Amino acid sequence: MSSFVTEVLASSGKLEKDDLACKISKLSRKVEETKGEVTDMINKKYTEFIPSMEAAEELVDQVESVSKDIDLLKSCIENEVKQNLHDAVTEYAKLKQQLERNTGVIGMLQHLQEFDTAMEEYHRALQEKNYVAAAKQHGVARSNVDALKAWKDTELPLLRALSSEITIQRENLIYHLGEEWQKLAVWKLPSTKELTSMKSFLTTALHLNTGASMEDDSVPNPLLTSILQALSVQGELHKKIKLFGQVLFKYMLKPLILYPALVVEVSSQPEQGTVLSLQCEETKAEHPNPIQVYTKVLTVLKTLHKQLFDVFVGEKKVSEILGELIWEEMSDCIIRECLVHSIPTNSSQLAEYSEVIKQTEDFESSLKKMGYLTGDSTDLLKYARNVNCHFASKKCQDVIVAARKLMTSEMHNTVKITPDYKLSIPKLPNPPGGEKEKKKEVVKKGGYHDQQNLENEKQLGQQTLCLPVCRISESVQQLMDLAIRTLSEAVGSSPQCAVQLFYTVRNIFHLFYDVVPTYHKENFLKLPHLAAIQHNNCMFIAHHLLTLGHQFKPHLPLKNGVAYFVDLVPGFRRLGARCFVAQMNVQKAEMLERLSTARNFSSLDDEENYSVASKAIRQVIHQLRRLGKVWQDVLPVNIYCKAMGTLLNTAICELINKIMMLEDIANEDGDRLRTLCQTIIEEGPLVFIPLPDENKNKKYQEEVPVYVKKWMSLKELSIVLSASLQEIVDRWAEGKGPLAVEFSCNEMKSLIRALFKNTERRAAALTKIVK
Repeated sequence: MSSFVTEVLASSGKLEKDDLACKISKLSRKVEETKGEVTDMINKKYTEFIPSMEAAEELVDQVESVSKDIDLLKSCIENEVKQNLHDAVTEYAKLKQQLERNTGVIGMLQHLQEFDTAMEEYHRALQEKNYVAAAKQHGVARSNVDALKAWKDTELPLLRALSSEITIQRENLIYHLGEEWQKLAVWKLPSTKELTSMKSFLTTALHLNTGASMEDDSVPNPLLTSILQALSVQGELHKKIKLFGQVLFKYMLKPLILYPALVVEVSSQPEQGTVLSLQCEETKAEHPNPIQVYTKVLTVLKTLHKQLFDVFVGEKKVSEILGELIWEEMSDCIIRECLVHSIPTNSSQLAEYSEVIKQTEDFESSLKKMGYLTGDSTDLLKYARNVNCHFASKKCQDVIVAARKLMTSEMHNTVKITPDYKLSIPKLPNPPGGEKEKKKEVVKKGGYHDQQNLENEKQLGQQTLCLPVCRISESVQQLMDLAIRTLSEAVGSSPQCAVQLFYTVRNIFHLFYDVVPTYHKENFLKLPHLAAIQHNNCMFIAHHLLTLGHQFKPHLPLKNGVAYFVDLVPGFRRLGARCFVAQMNVQKAEMLERLSTARNFSSLDDEENYSVASKAIRQVIHQLRRLGKVWQDVLPVNIYCKAMGTLLNTAICELINKIMMLEDIANEDGDRLRTLCQTIIEEGPLVFIPLPDENKNKKYQEEVPVYVKKWMSLKELSIVLSASLQEIVDRWAEGKGPLAVEFSCNEMKSLIRALFKNTERRAAALTKIVK
């Protein structure tokens, strides 16, 4: 066994050359086999030499010794293997680092070689004006420099030099391309300070020196293609086209859209190439015509497409890039400055607008063929097609503007309204399912089998529900005519437009309700004439609003339950009444202020007091006469008489109240008070002059008691002031006489005490003043 272990240990030096794993496996198997042999040997020896215990003990010692040797062998093998593995890994890492360094050096050398080759090709292509190849080679060189920058050692002087060179050559290429671009399109522009009128744009011109001819544009110029594609490769094409588009729109396209007299002229010259210039033509048009605008814009863009932009850069044409940059601004300008003004102002012109829609479609179709425009429907075409909505909006805006202008105009100009006045409503088409069809249906159902005459024997008068004679503002008459015309427009329009126009008419009346009282507020308070006209205006509008909805209801596509205009009637009546009542209050205040200077009508035996009181009465009469003249032939007769009667009644009430408050009335005072009362009695009826014809006014002057509530009280007071006690008692007639009708017992007793001294006769008379 010892020889076997020695052999094993001697052969362990060869492990470096053999497969370690295989050796370990073999040794393990050997150890196991040795253990088996030793065990078998022990068993055999044990059976054969049982008597000999000493031999057995010796064998056990030998086995233990072998086991120790085996453990020592395992430990030696494991330490040897570990050391060999560590040395192998260390050597592998060193070799890997060396390989990476060598590979990196080789890569750098390859990039440097490719950079050098690309720069040589770049310079050659640049000299030959092969700008696309130059741009591509510059891109190759730049990618190699970028690859070199990825290495850790980026601070190499060589790398910095390469980066600087690549930047310089890029700027050099862009400079050459810029020079070539400037030769392709040369602008002649007016000074920005001169852009104040159409004539300032007449100096605008664009010279296209692309080498292409106007006749044959099937093959683009190779140099043009090279320049545009090289600009695209360098990322500069978008900037160039953007700047070009801005100048093109500002100095050529926009003026052509704005000014109808401006036209574009395309000429071809041998030295200058193709020239686009602006010229002026005489025209009377205030706003540009859409069809003419489309023609002018297409002339410019077609020329640019043929001469300059019919070139692919990648998957796009250059014309598409230009279109993306200018289309939105250009289409907005066409809509704002051209299509807005072309919208019809009358529904009868809507059918003719189909030509504008067709031309808009053709305009966009041409732009799509040239690549300026992509997509299906644009805002420009949508605007043109939505003409009904725009017509309604424009019509509504124009109507509101016209209405407000009428509302803020002078109200002094008036027209006379008579009972036979009617609004001039045009003939409206028969609505579907009209009266005739309804009658036929009723007859079919048996509703008209009995043809008896069901009319009443008493008929209403011809002037029933007619407006009384009065004067209204001419502007209000025009306002109603405007409302009628707008509703008539709605009848022949599309449902959407009709609804919009209908509510615009309602808005007219809402606007009147808000604007007129505010705008003319001061004049309504200062000028009674205008207050009366405003009262009539409101009543005139309210009167026609009652039937206006009924007249147009069958022809408008409105839902059932819409109030039309009837709901506005009470508001207008209140508005007119409120304005006139405010003026009445102003007149009452002036009247009472004048009467307040009469010193309470006391002590009239004093000449000064009487003069002051007489003057106050005269001023009141004069005020009423002047007011009667102002309102004459303006207010309806019944309103006129009620208004004058109310004011005169106010003056009479004030006079009666002041007299009844006197505690002592001397004979002379009574006479002079009676004189003042008689002045009003005689001259008061003369203020009732509602009509210019004096003879026709007598009727209303005789009806003064109807309109002046205290008229008879004034007459009775005038009698009492000069009557005796017996006459007063007789007119009282035990509470049944005319005097008792106008005055109460206390009022009459107080007046008797003021007129007569305290005597038995007065006491007897006072006892008879009872009811």
